[in-house]
Amino acid sequence: MDEHKQSRKDKLRRGIYILPNAFTSLNIFCGFFAIIAAIGDRFESAAIAILVAVIFDSLDGKIARVTHTTSQFGIEYDSLSDLVSFGLAPSLLMYMWVLKPMGRIGWLAAFLFTTCGALRLARFNAMADETPSAHFTGLPIPAAAAMNATTVLFCTKYSITFFEMPVVFLVGLYALSFLMVSTIKYESFKKAELFQKMSFNNLVKFILVFIVIAQKPQLLLFCIILLYIASGPVMSVFAMVKAWHEKKTIKTHKL
Repeated sequence: MDEHKQSRKDKLRRGIYILPNAFTSLNIFCGFFAIIAAIGDRFESAAIAILVAVIFDSLDGKIARVTHTTSQFGIEYDSLSDLVSFGLAPSLLMYMWVLKPMGRIGWLAAFLFTTCGALRLARFNAMADETPSAHFTGLPIPAAAAMNATTVLFCTKYSITFFEMPVVFLVGLYALSFLMVSTIKYESFKKAELFQKMSFNNLVKFILVFIVIAQKPQLLLFCIILLYIASGPVMSVFAMVKAWHEKKTIKTHKL
């Protein structure tokens, strides 16, 4: 374990690298813009800014690994940026958009989302020295933020008014907060690297998916994020049922 930690420290070069940290800066810029937009009641602009921040967040780490410019500074800077863009901005967006009339209950739900997001980031950093896994422990904070953003875009686009029942969004915010700090496993897609060779067929598939999403982005992005968030609990239930069935089968054979 000590050798593993030492080798990891050796890879984290000292200093500040411009390219990956520039993308992280764009991430936090989008988060700050989303906060300003939400305060100004420009909720669609705030939601779009959060989704753009998700893109920048997914790129900065990959660029750092490809260009061998990973640093401890970059890791810490990325976490702080994520807290602003995916912890504070989406919770403020939901509060200003629909939860504000609920008073204390509304802003406490928004505060819980921000706090759970911070705890999720802290746990992720604390577990960074462990053996890399194909799964995340708990819902990633960018996915939780994207769920809030796509909900705003979806409801605005299709004129869905749940404002008479803000408790729906309140429960949703509590559910996302719980999932972030839970131990439910989520696919990390770490094998899906952008900066590597791909077959011609995969490139065509990527373009087709992009075209399909571009047809109705508010609907499809909402559905994609919702399916990803639901995948964690669903797969956990399947795993529990499978383990119970295997245990029952072993007891039957013993008898």
